[in-house]
Amino acid sequence: MTESTEKMTGARALIECLYREGVDTIFGYPGGVLLPIYDELYDADIRHILVRHEQAAAHAAEGYARATGKTGVCIATSGPGATNLVTGIANAYMDSIPMVVFTGQVPSSLLGNDAFQEANITGITMPITKHNYLVQDANELPKVIKEAFHIASTGRPGPVLVDLPKDITVQEIDFYYPDKVDLRGYKPTYQGNLQQVKRAASAIKESKNPVIYAGGGVISSDASKELRELAEKIKAPVTTTLTGMGGFPVEHELFLGMPGMHGAKYANYAIQESDLLIAVGARFDDRVTGKLKAFASNAKIIHIDIDPAEISKNVKVDIPIVGDAKWILQKLLKYAEPAQSEKWLDRIAHWKKVHPLHYVEPATGDGIKPQYIIEQITEACKDAIIVTEVGQHQMWAAQYFKFSEPRTFITSGGLGTMGYGFPASIGAKIARPDKVVFDIAGDGSFQMNSQELATAVQENVPVIVAVFNNGYLGMVRQWQELFHNRRYSATCIQNSVDFVKLAEAYGALGLRATKRDEVRPVIEEAIASGRPTVIDFVVEEEENVSPMVPAGAAINEILDLERKE
Repeated sequence: MTESTEKMTGARALIECLYREGVDTIFGYPGGVLLPIYDELYDADIRHILVRHEQAAAHAAEGYARATGKTGVCIATSGPGATNLVTGIANAYMDSIPMVVFTGQVPSSLLGNDAFQEANITGITMPITKHNYLVQDANELPKVIKEAFHIASTGRPGPVLVDLPKDITVQEIDFYYPDKVDLRGYKPTYQGNLQQVKRAASAIKESKNPVIYAGGGVISSDASKELRELAEKIKAPVTTTLTGMGGFPVEHELFLGMPGMHGAKYANYAIQESDLLIAVGARFDDRVTGKLKAFASNAKIIHIDIDPAEISKNVKVDIPIVGDAKWILQKLLKYAEPAQSEKWLDRIAHWKKVHPLHYVEPATGDGIKPQYIIEQITEACKDAIIVTEVGQHQMWAAQYFKFSEPRTFITSGGLGTMGYGFPASIGAKIARPDKVVFDIAGDGSFQMNSQELATAVQENVPVIVAVFNNGYLGMVRQWQELFHNRRYSATCIQNSVDFVKLAEAYGALGLRATKRDEVRPVIEEAIASGRPTVIDFVVEEEENVSPMVPAGAAINEILDLERKE
């Protein structure tokens, strides 16, 4: 343990702890009980990003974490400030993103008295955090913060909340910072069972129709290189989940695309026809599996995951390997031999040729298809970081952007949070100023956190928001069209806002494209501007995401929804 005789307040100790953890950026919104902390932040060598809503602080911290692999940090005051963080915390929890959340709290003497702006935030967030703390003695603060960062970033990552009563922040302590953390009840397994790894290698060698199914865990463990090497060595095609996009190069000949409800047909066919499914850092989400009883029913399943609770939770597996994906893939590379997959790869190549992702061009030559916008963004800036809101535009981004490296696709997977993308893109751009960052947005989702234009302008964060403006809550409208006889109940939002004027009102650049030949020029103008920019793309109103597997169906029971113009 590192000792120091220096005396300081709890607020100052918090800043010192953040220094020790390498924190350079914190996203937050001040309030009364946080005043001692914000007074210390005034002189601190830590960049504070003032958001315009606390929810945005959590999303921005997550975007920062996902773009870098570091732990994101956010802070908000007690009561409504803390409760406004809840959606962002839940989002990080569902997608296993490392984040430490600091909340102010009323003085300890008032806890439980329904004091002004009191909320039991540790109780509220217990189901959506890996762990949380209510600090009751400032002398414990360094130890708590050290543990919080350790828990958030190790094992299966996730958010940890630290609740700070105001009296704790002004209490004077003798500062120390622990050298290490030793939590008896928390010892994540990193090194998988070697015998299980050898069993997996034997199963691969015997396989004729192998498929690798990779999720966000591949990116969390920085195992993209090992994943590619394994796929090439054993000659197995790779499909990646929504949060796993970027974990395997899209243009690699072994890439199958995304599986599931809006996945490529050939990805779903390959899973259903496989005799061996190698799941790496994936949790068999319902949007991937469809009807569970019919999912990969003829396949032996290997499941590599650091969280033992995920093993056989949704789908029964034959060879479980608990541990870090990177470590296990490295060992598997040592023992694995090629599968007998020559005919299988020929069959998949045929499926790719017969069932490619495609869309129908508009009847009039000047209409804009959403998929075309994604293609043009790819051509204009192939190495961009793509962040998305939630809805149809999210699926088109996953389907059509040509991702080539990890941490370049940032999206809300498990929780499906509208309003996530814009603040997350601000966090990503602050983390990676060398990258062009696009927020692919719907006209519904963007309005949920459009106030963060003020943040982007004030902090000079030149993110580009590509609004797919179809005048509807598109994904809900699509379901209403398909399953509710086109009864568009509460999904039409046409003419609700002029996005160009909205951008200009905040001091950002506003652009608009209404014709196909205007798409590429506005994209290039936005990139060249170096300013926060909103592009209003007026797209086809009733374009559907295709393919689509209806809820409850097997993933090879696929609907074709391309509109015939």
